[in-house]
Amino acid sequence: MEIALVLAVIAVFFVSRAIRIVPQQHAFVVERLGKYDRTMSPGLHLLVPFIDRLAYKHSLKEIPLDVPSQVCITKDNTQLAVDGILYFQVTDPMRASYGSSNYIVAITQLAQTTLRSVIGRMELDRTFEERDSINIAVVQALDEAALNWGVKVLRYEIKDLTPPAEILRSMQAQITAEREKRALIAASEGRRQEQINIATGEREAAIARSEGEKQAEINKAQGEAAAILSVAEASADAIRKIAEAIQQPGGDQAVQLKVAEKAVDAYAQLAQKNNTMIVPGNMTEVSGLIGTAMALLKAGKT
Repeated sequence: MEIALVLAVIAVFFVSRAIRIVPQQHAFVVERLGKYDRTMSPGLHLLVPFIDRLAYKHSLKEIPLDVPSQVCITKDNTQLAVDGILYFQVTDPMRASYGSSNYIVAITQLAQTTLRSVIGRMELDRTFEERDSINIAVVQALDEAALNWGVKVLRYEIKDLTPPAEILRSMQAQITAEREKRALIAASEGRRQEQINIATGEREAAIARSEGEKQAEINKAQGEAAAILSVAEASADAIRKIAEAIQQPGGDQAVQLKVAEKAVDAYAQLAQKNNTMIVPGNMTEVSGLIGTAMALLKAGKT
C-alpha cells in the first residue's frame, strides 16, 4: 500500500514536470540536456522530465520601458535633461534568450547613448521643434541593434525636455518680448489701417460730392438749354403763324393797322416819359412809317 502511494506521488510529479501549458501571447524556450531544443507556442506541450528544461519565458506583448532621465549637451553647449519611454516587442524568443544576458538593460543603455548623440547634433531651439525627428532617429538606431537580441523596437517618445533654470528664464523673457513686439506691430497696423480707411472715406466722399455738383450743373445747363429751345420754338411758331396770317386775304391791311397802332403807342410812351405832349409836325410821317414797314414785310415775303 505504501509502495503504491509512493508510486502515485512519483507519477504525479512526473506528469506535473512533463505537462506545460503556454498562455496566449507568450513563448517558452526549452533546453534539452543544456542545449536549445525548441520554442513552445501557446497551447499544451509535453516535456521529458529531467531531460527537457523550461529555460526562459517571454511575453510577446508590446512592452513599455521607461528610459531614465539623463543630461544631454546640445550643439550650442547647453545642458538639457531628457527622459522618455520606449516601446518594444519580443519577436524571436530564441535570440531574446541567448542574444543578450539582459536585453532590457541593453535597450535602455543604447537608447540613452543614442539620444545623447542625436541631441548633440542639434541646437537648443531645434530640440524643442524636432521631437519627432529625434524619436525617429532613436528608433532607427535601436531597431538595427535590437535585431540580434530578438527584439523589435516599435517607437520612442520623449516625455520631457528640461533646460536649466537660467535658460528657462531667458526663454520666458524672449517669449514675453516677442509677444509685446507682436502686440505693438498689431496696434500700429490697426492705426495704419484706420488712417487708410479714413482717407479712403474722405476721398470717396469728395468724389461723390464732385459727381453730384457736376450732375447738378449738367442738369441746370440742360434745363436752360431746354428753356431756350422752348422759347425759340415758341417764337418761331408765333412768327410762322403771323406769316401765315399775312398771306390770308386782308392780311396786309391788318399789318398796316397793327404797325400804325404800335407807332401811336410809341409816341404816347415817349410823351409820357418826357412829360411833354409830342405830336408829329407832319402827319404824312406816320403814313411814311407805315409804308416803310409794309415794304419790309413784302421784302420778307419774297
